[in-house]
Amino acid sequence: MGRTSDAKEKILTAAQSLLEHRGYSALGVAEICKAAGVPKGSFYYFYESKESLALAVIDEQWAAERRDWQHILTSDDEPLQRLRKLFAATESRQREGQDSCGVVSGCMFGNLSLEMSNQTDSVRGRLQEIFEAQVDMVEATITEALGRGDISVADPRQAARAVVAQLEGQVLFAKLYNNTLQLSTLWPNCLALLGARDPQAVEVS
Repeated sequence: MGRTSDAKEKILTAAQSLLEHRGYSALGVAEICKAAGVPKGSFYYFYESKESLALAVIDEQWAAERRDWQHILTSDDEPLQRLRKLFAATESRQREGQDSCGVVSGCMFGNLSLEMSNQTDSVRGRLQEIFEAQVDMVEATITEALGRGDISVADPRQAARAVVAQLEGQVLFAKLYNNTLQLSTLWPNCLALLGARDPQAVEVS
């Protein structure tokens, strides 16, 4: 049992790294197994297809990222400070990735959305759920900021969707130009988008 459990974890870990840096279409089961150091038969023991493995990787990635988002966005900081810390954490994660492998890898969810949205309904549906969950969390923070009079938006839900879209778009630009400085505009753009009352007063503690 220990060996089979270890093989499954090795496959998942190898696939996560390969999907992040290579994408889905160019990646084969044999390559995943070689990187994991397991026989090909082990792959089909745990996963019925490359698509099912991709879904498992997406779920694993989101479980970790969701914990980070919740930790930041449900803290005791003021609402706009929480949003700023979310952006700072995103920028930091992209810088760490670049320092580790030499390139900005971008967001796995965004990368797979661009690559697979017209190919695989199950993956597309799962990615939609993840982005909607992100919008939910940001909307709760924006609603709180609106109640405090810190911002001025007509529709918190649509504002949250715009914030998440801006975050995803700037990460895409950082990947395209291989430059994390593309993320430096996240915060001022967010303040403008939300009609923040006093941007200078919003500082990260």
